[in-house]
Amino acid sequence: MQHLDHDRLVFLALGESEADNGESTHLGTCALCRAEVASLRQVAGLGTETQGLADLPDPPEHVWQGIEAQVRAAEAGPLLTETRRHRVPEQADTTTAEQTFGPAAESTVTRLDPTRRSRRSRGWSGWVATAVTAAAAAAVGVVGTVSVLRPDDPTPTPAPVVVASAPLAAYGATPPTAKGDARVLKDGQLHLHVANLPSVAGYYEVWLINPTTMEMFSVGTLGGGSDALLPLPPNVDLKSYSVVDVSAEQYDNNTRHSGDSLLRGSLTG
Repeated sequence: MQHLDHDRLVFLALGESEADNGESTHLGTCALCRAEVASLRQVAGLGTETQGLADLPDPPEHVWQGIEAQVRAAEAGPLLTETRRHRVPEQADTTTAEQTFGPAAESTVTRLDPTRRSRRSRGWSGWVATAVTAAAAAAVGVVGTVSVLRPDDPTPTPAPVVVASAPLAAYGATPPTAKGDARVLKDGQLHLHVANLPSVAGYYEVWLINPTTMEMFSVGTLGGGSDALLPLPPNVDLKSYSVVDVSAEQYDNNTRHSGDSLLRGSLTG
């Protein structure tokens, strides 16, 4: 039985043209050609389905590496190599095709001996399986990437619970541009954010002060950044020690407050 040419099957699968009466009759009786058209349509369908994914983030690099490896393996497969060698003399004008599309177009315009048809079909089916696998891998990579970047992820990191807060303003002779915020978190830590603090020869220290008795204790020191997360004593009474103070201290081995306060604010909440 003379099978339909592979190039013709491609056009039929892509819907580029309609089958004539003879081709329709052949497809109705030839299971091999019908299977090849079905395989081609499946690959074309995968390409159509991915058109709406243009705005999604790129899959991870390892997905593309896997696809490239599978495609290289398919191109080097013995069946495809063998079909390139078995070409009949009266084939289409391959010189023109090679000049237009390059050497890679050779396998597209080659007509094969009908006796090799079944072997070529098996090679094509193997390539289809590789292409489908690669497309599936890319889809998994895209879905995985989207699930990481999706803003409505079902398991986001919960925001810390704030039980008390205080805006910090410049105190005493501190430039008025200095400011900050203090937040007491439910897990027993004090989060401090400061900005525009004047430069000091020593370091910055954070205190909690009882405004009624003026008793105080040190919570910790600020580093070189604008944020700090300092642990609070587990039994601290924030209703009594409600003032947050940031002071300028000297490296003098004196653990008492220097008296040089830069920022202050009262906790509420």
